[in-house]
Order: sequence, then C-alpha cells, then structure tokens
Amino acid sequence: MPALDRPSDPSKPWLVSPGLGSRTARVKLKHRLFASLAPVIALAACGGGEPSPQVPSSTVASGSQPTTTPSAPATAEEAKKFVAQVDKELRHLWIARDSAGWVNQNFITDDTEALSAAGEEATAAYVSEAIQKARRFDGVQGIDPDTQRQLLLLKLAQVVPAPSNAAEREELAKLQSEMTATYGKGKYCPPEGHLMAWRTKDADGKPLNPPKACLNLDDLSRIIKKSRNEAELLEAWKGWHSIAPAMKDKYARYAELGNKGAKEIGFADMGALWRSGYDMTPEAFEADIERLWQDVKPLYDDLHCYTRKKLRAKYGKDKIPDKAPIPAHLLGNMWAQEFNNVYDLVEPYPGQGSLDVDKKLKDKRYDATKMVKLGESFFTSLGLDALPKTFWERSLFTRPKDRDVVCHASAWDVTWNDDLRIKMCIEPTEDDLITIHHELGHDYYFHYYYKLPTLFQAGANDGFHEGIGDTLALSVTPEYLKNIGLLDAVPQGDKGKLNFQMKMALDKVAFLPFGLLIDKWRWDVLNGKTPKDKYNEAWWALRTKYQGVAAPAPRSEADFDPGAKFHVPASTPYVRYFLARIYQFQFHRALCKAAGFTGPLDQCSIYGNKEAGKKLRAMLELGQSKPWPEALAVLSGEKKADAGAMLEYFAPLRAWLKDQNKGEQCGW
Repeated sequence: MPALDRPSDPSKPWLVSPGLGSRTARVKLKHRLFASLAPVIALAACGGGEPSPQVPSSTVASGSQPTTTPSAPATAEEAKKFVAQVDKELRHLWIARDSAGWVNQNFITDDTEALSAAGEEATAAYVSEAIQKARRFDGVQGIDPDTQRQLLLLKLAQVVPAPSNAAEREELAKLQSEMTATYGKGKYCPPEGHLMAWRTKDADGKPLNPPKACLNLDDLSRIIKKSRNEAELLEAWKGWHSIAPAMKDKYARYAELGNKGAKEIGFADMGALWRSGYDMTPEAFEADIERLWQDVKPLYDDLHCYTRKKLRAKYGKDKIPDKAPIPAHLLGNMWAQEFNNVYDLVEPYPGQGSLDVDKKLKDKRYDATKMVKLGESFFTSLGLDALPKTFWERSLFTRPKDRDVVCHASAWDVTWNDDLRIKMCIEPTEDDLITIHHELGHDYYFHYYYKLPTLFQAGANDGFHEGIGDTLALSVTPEYLKNIGLLDAVPQGDKGKLNFQMKMALDKVAFLPFGLLIDKWRWDVLNGKTPKDKYNEAWWALRTKYQGVAAPAPRSEADFDPGAKFHVPASTPYVRYFLARIYQFQFHRALCKAAGFTGPLDQCSIYGNKEAGKKLRAMLELGQSKPWPEALAVLSGEKKADAGAMLEYFAPLRAWLKDQNKGEQCGW
C-alpha cells in the first residue's frame, strides 16, 4: 500500500476532521476532499494536459466526466505520453486515498469512514475513466515493452472497480468503508458471569477491576489460543462470529456493484479481474493453483489425520467422531486457518527441548518496538537497508486504549515514496514475531521498488509480496533462536527435528486449503454460482471439502461467517496467501543455494549472508515491471511455481506422520 504523512499534516486537509458531528458536516468534508482531487480527475476526463476550463470541479467530482474521441489514429508516442500522465495522476490519487485509509484504520469514526470512502470513490472514478481511454491504444504497433506493460497493469489497478454511475460509485465506496469499520469495531459482550477468567485479567494475566464488559478480537483470539475448555472455546468462537451478520446485505450489494464496474472495463465479473493479475488467463491460473494444491494435498491430509487423532484424545469422541471434520473452535485459531496454537496437544516428543519462544519473549521483556527491531535486524544482516527514521515515528505497534483501530496487521507506504509503516497490535508472542517478519517483507519490497513508475510499484504478483517476509522467517531456525537468546537449547536428534517440523507444518501446511477456499467462495459469489441465500451454506461446504473443518455450532443463512474474516469485508484477494506458502519454500531453497548451503532444507538459515541478500534485492527491485516468471528466474533460475521445495522441507515429518496414522480412519 502507498504512504501518508502524519494525520495532522496541514498540507493534507483531507486528513483532519475537527468538529464534524453531523451528516451535513461529513458531506461537506467529503466535498472538500473531492475539491482537492478535482484537478487530477479533470485531467483524466480531458485526456491529459491542463484541466479544461469548460469543466467545473463540481461537475467532475460528481462523476459526470466528459470524454473525447480523437479523430486521428493513436500512435506509440501518444501511448507513452498517456502512461506518463497516468503515472502522475495515479500517484496523487493513491496518496490521497491511502492517507485517508491510514487515518480511518487508526481512528475509526463516522468522519474518517467518510474520508476513506471519498478517497476510494475518487480513485475508482479516475481508474475507470483511464481504462476506457487506454483502449484507444489496443493493437497500436511499435509500443515499447514498458509502456505496453503499464497499459496492461492499468486494467488491473483497481481491486474493486467502480461503476461509471456516480451514485453507484459513491455507494460502493461507502459500503467498503462501512464493512471494514464494522470489522474493526467488532466486540462481543458476554452475558453476566460468562468467560470471567478472561474478562478479569489483561493479556499479561494482571487483575482487572472492574471486569471487561466486552471482548474485542484480541481478547477472543487469546481464549481460542490458550483455553482448553471446550465450552469457553465455543463461546469465544460464536461471540466473534456474531459481528458479521450485519455485513451480509452490504456484501451482496458490494458484489453487485463491483461486478458492474468489472464488466464496464471488459471483465466477466470481479473475480475474473482478480484472476487476471498473474500473467496468464484466468482459466490457466485456476488450473495452475489446482495443480499446486493436488501436489500438497496428500501432505495436508496426513497432518489433518494426526491432528484430529490427538484432539479427539483431548476432547473426546463425542466432540470429534472417527472420520469426521474437526470442529473449527478446537484448532487454536479463530478461523482454524492454522493449527500452530495446538502444538502442545500434538507435539510428537514432549520433553525433547522447549520450542516455547513466547515465554522467553516475556522473560526478556521484549516490548513491541524491541520485537520490530529484531525483525529489522534479520533484513539488515543480509545487507539490506535499515528502515527509515519515519518508520519508527509513524507506525502503530500497539492497540491504543482511547480509540477503535483495525488491529489486523498490515504494511504501508502511504505516500508511495518510501514512507514505510506497519499497523499492528503487537504482543510478545512467537506468532507476532513471525508476523512482524511478514509485514517487514512488504515494507522492504516497497522500499526497493518505490522509484519505479507507479503501476510497477507492486510485487511480481501478489503472492510474491506476501511470501517475502515469510521466506526470511523460514530462516528463524532453532539455531538462530538460540543464538539470539530466545531458546535455551536446540532440540537434538531426530526427535527434536520432528518436533520442529511439526511446529512449522501446523502453520505452513495447515494453512494451504484455507488459503485456497476463501477466494473459491468469493469467485462463486461473484460469478453468480452462489446466491445470497446460500452464502453460509457454500462457505461451510468449501471449508469441509478442502480443510476437513466443520462449524462448531448450528449455522444458517442468518449468519455470515465469511464476514468474520478480515479479508472478506476488506476486499483483499486471498489466493495470494496460498501462493505465498508455496513460493516461500521455493524462494528459501534458491536463497539457501545462493548462500552455499548444502544440508537439509529445514536446517538452512540465510541470516547474515550477503550473497543471498543480493539475490533477494535483485528480485525486489523489479517490482511488477516484468512478468512474475522472469522475476522468479532472477532469484531462482526457475520460471514455474513448484511445490517440490515444500515437500522436500517436510519429507521427514511426512514419513513420520504416515507411520503414526496407521490404523486411523483418515479423511472425512
């Protein structure tokens, strides 16, 4: 994402909202934002150059943009000038949009929702118009490769394309902002006497007086992670999912309007637009991810079978029958997307060396800043740059006590000019330490491509962007953790190795089907296969089919369980995370080779290796200027996504799992 200066920056009047209590005041505020962007939108409407004096700002801002029909055939030189102008205008609009978005997610109010929606609306209006104008250059001969690629990427620039109708465009932007805010403000208020052990203590176990009346996502996730009381787990799960039904009607309308915008720019629906961003046809892309899934599915099935056996031993056959899906609330994560928080229940060899990094982080008094510094030190050990001073001044590291924020971790370059930040409510846990590496991976990608044209300022594809930080986290081996004082000793022998592999698999392998199914659900919603009155039914059908996970309580179409996952209301495509899990092992194998490592892949750490750092930097600097197979080749010499590296990494665990699962009725 692009970047922002401080919310009170007087050079950005759309960032401040003093005394805007009434609807009229908020409308005036939105109009001021549009006024600040009107010259840029006018440039787009008039095809570049100075704004036309015949088009007043109020007309442009309302969306009634004039178009011009050139009489002469388009030329390659005109195409080059067109993308240069688009670059300037997109930068201006995206800075405004992301500045407003940053403020909204850090200060959730009706006013900042209006600001964020206005930024989205203005951007969508411009991009839709620019895409229409870019069609003039279809088929023009002699266009240079960089210009041709920017014209292609322009068509993919808006994740949620807006309809040309101004009222519908405004409605769509408002829906997006409202759904994100609903998620960020979500809380569950238990009945009197319920969940008291969690309401009377803070995250560090210190007494609270009075008890918390309501629990936010952090609180409820802590219960799902730490409790082994089935009734508590069920209440926490149901409590968080109760925030989502209010989004269902909004989501259906959002899908309708997004599809309309996608069709206006030449796509069958919004899902087809999302699948077009991988330098192949949407159909070829779907086939490729299915190929990758079939390669890794046997490993997942073995892990699922063993995990279910261990959970059945803990919670009983009445909760987890033979050959049944696992109830979602028992897997240690609010969405059952990873299983790593039930490691204590499935550890292959208890007592073979502690892998409890959480305890060490607390014992050594790691606060949020110290944890981020530790993450940065891994990147700089490879010869990469230190984070800029502004990163430390402008990031959000902890949940504020005085306001609602969207705590879901994210990375930003708010002004598209190396204004790096992360927004995250950090706690001293290993999960958060790994997440910090993930988010810093985004920021380092931003840092190394921010001088490219705006449309090239993205990952080679979105799975690359998600995979960079996680690639480095694969080098956070037990040996590395011992060296920095977060483990007392490295687990020894085959038993210690299997413990570590299990811990990694509960994160990396367990996630794979979840990473696939969210977008499969959305693609079917967007193409009309799944109607509104089947949203929840289709969601749980996919979760059962791919994950072997079931709802822990009766569900109906009065529920909207997809909305309880941030990326759905926040319009963030999700298959990127599936790809990132595959790519990161392929990247890791390539970087280990560059570092001269020749041992087992799971024991490789590239920490401190400058040769590996050079390879990584060379890929990061390309951004999206080249098709992703070319970027992959710069790092690895390969041009095809390959799950083989993941299978190689987990080969010892898979052999062990097959032995442990003898006599079990695997599958569901």
